[in-house]
Amino acid sequence: MKPLITVAVPSYNQGGYLEQALVSIFSQPLPIEVFVMDGGSSDHSLAVIRKWEHLLAGWRSHPDQGQAGAINEGIARGQAPFVCWLNSDDWLLPKGLTHLCKVLQQSSGVPAAYGRSWNFVEKKKKFRPVWVEPFSENRLALRCIISQPATLIRRSVWEALGGVNENFYLAMDYDLWWRLFKNFGPLHFVDRFIAVNRDHRATKTKTQRRLHYREAIGVVRQHYGRVPLKWWLYQPYAIWLKALLR
Repeated sequence: MKPLITVAVPSYNQGGYLEQALVSIFSQPLPIEVFVMDGGSSDHSLAVIRKWEHLLAGWRSHPDQGQAGAINEGIARGQAPFVCWLNSDDWLLPKGLTHLCKVLQQSSGVPAAYGRSWNFVEKKKKFRPVWVEPFSENRLALRCIISQPATLIRRSVWEALGGVNENFYLAMDYDLWWRLFKNFGPLHFVDRFIAVNRDHRATKTKTQRRLHYREAIGVVRQHYGRVPLKWWLYQPYAIWLKALLR
């Protein structure tokens, strides 16, 4: 059976999480091709990859140019009509991709579909919902209302845009949502929980808050034409106070 979805899994020294991500992907009741793009891990990631090698459509492990490039490379290796990426420390919920795929199959004009996700705070072992909303340009300008692991994109629009912008280190997904909307129209919101985003101390968004915020503001300025006041008012909390509360 031909694959319906291409999933790229960018990973680097995430051997403790990678298997859960792969289990969640291969548990989806859909024909999926999976490409693991490992950045040359020095932990036990390779042992995990080799354990699942018989199910993977492809994988590699060597130093690369970072997450965005790895995502583009993995998706470019596939041929399925719908694409997404799952960071190796996140995981999909049962039938999560089925709900998104159904929307894209039934609505040819929709560039991408996204749903709700949970944020798993590893330190506290607690789940809390990620802030996700039905699509609105004005709301997207105030915050990223789309959760990346809970998103599925039509390959044709992905390729038309050239994938994620490799100049971004942290906000490549936020930039992608804007480019999808500006070029192909609103993304479709599915009111179901699709995936889980793992919140742990080593995530880039925790260790590099200042860069993440600066990239996000740049994305808003570029695509919305101005930066709403909210970004400046929220900045002390997003960068400094959150770091103290870790």
